[in-house]
Amino acid sequence: MRDFLFSETAAALGLSNLPKDKNLAVKAGKGLCENVLEPLQDAWGRIHIRSAYRSEEVNQAGNELGANCATNEKNYAGHIWDVKNAEGNYGATACVVVPAYLDYYESTGDWTSLAWWIHHNIPAYSSMYFFPNLCAFNISWNENPDKPKNIKSYIVDPNTGHKKAILSNGQKSEFYAAMTPGNRFVKCTEILKQQNENKAVISDCL
Repeated sequence: MRDFLFSETAAALGLSNLPKDKNLAVKAGKGLCENVLEPLQDAWGRIHIRSAYRSEEVNQAGNELGANCATNEKNYAGHIWDVKNAEGNYGATACVVVPAYLDYYESTGDWTSLAWWIHHNIPAYSSMYFFPNLCAFNISWNENPDKPKNIKSYIVDPNTGHKKAILSNGQKSEFYAAMTPGNRFVKCTEILKQQNENKAVISDCL
């Protein structure tokens, strides 16, 4: 819980980063954890939380400082877990890093294989937004399972040479729509296979 509530912005400015509606924050955070983060960690091993919950005060300060924080209205049911969005739904967002993917990302700049692996294997997510540093990404969950999914990035897609969304309102970009699902995340399949083989070897040695 400490990882979810800690905010460098709040610490630097002396702001409170505690939810006003604790019950809703817990409910939204539980949905994110059980449906998205725990399945991700089960498959990939330990994940790192870079940021998660923001109070309205902290998010507004981040927005005004230009710290990659959207307006409060856009972050309701996102990083602001304890306020429902305009549609009346609750949800939650966390910015995470998957260490097991880092070596491949740092050598290729390819974030799309991980994005597509999550899309096809953890369908409860609602959106993802990737950042250049450490291939960190915002991943969201929303109580509305019919909410159109989006996958966007600040990183150039090495497969297409641009930063356009690879999934927009549930529609795949032309490049990826032409591929079979498995081919979109083939590198992840290889990484996870090697990871499981390494675990088996370690287990045999114990």
